[in-house]
Amino acid sequence: MEQEAPGGVAADGHSLQELSLQTSSGTASGDTIEIGWSVDPGTNGDYQPHLFVYHWINGQSTCYNGCGFVQVSSTVRAGMALTPGTSGAFALRYYEGNWWAYYNDVAFGYFPGSEWGGSFTSAQIVSAFGEVAADKAPSCTQMGDGVFGSQGTAASSISDYQLMGSADQPQFTVTASDPDSYDYGSVTGTSFTLGGPGVC
Repeated sequence: MEQEAPGGVAADGHSLQELSLQTSSGTASGDTIEIGWSVDPGTNGDYQPHLFVYHWINGQSTCYNGCGFVQVSSTVRAGMALTPGTSGAFALRYYEGNWWAYYNDVAFGYFPGSEWGGSFTSAQIVSAFGEVAADKAPSCTQMGDGVFGSQGTAASSISDYQLMGSADQPQFTVTASDPDSYDYGSVTGTSFTLGGPGVC
């Protein structure tokens, strides 16, 4: 993913890009693990992108960069600041009973499988996306670098998307929930561009 410092983020809002793995019922009542970068002043204390991990248990949200997460790397840490305008490789893998998080090929920590009572061992829904949360609507919060994804290479991107160990043929689709403010483009089987300025 391209790591950016989107503008217009409210003090109690955020703008992020992430990879998530979910059970078939998703966050409503299922289990989820997430990794990505976020600009979230309430969580991080600044307006720079930070590495994050998050998880849901039986549809219940937890907290960023903690709530059972076991940090193992001394060089890559959940919550650390990232450099805007650079790319990072984000990955999640179920291995030896735990959900491991990787950043630039470093396994920096894991959520123990016991968080889910050992029942969350594979994902049925794999998603990569941008997300904006604002204190009011319509919002001027940018997604990505603030450029519409439909404008191609000038926009933020998620690329080299890989799904390892799939038992089924994946179905890859890209959608936008608020296309007047944020959209996508340059879709291939393994990549797309995304972003936008909000309503401003």
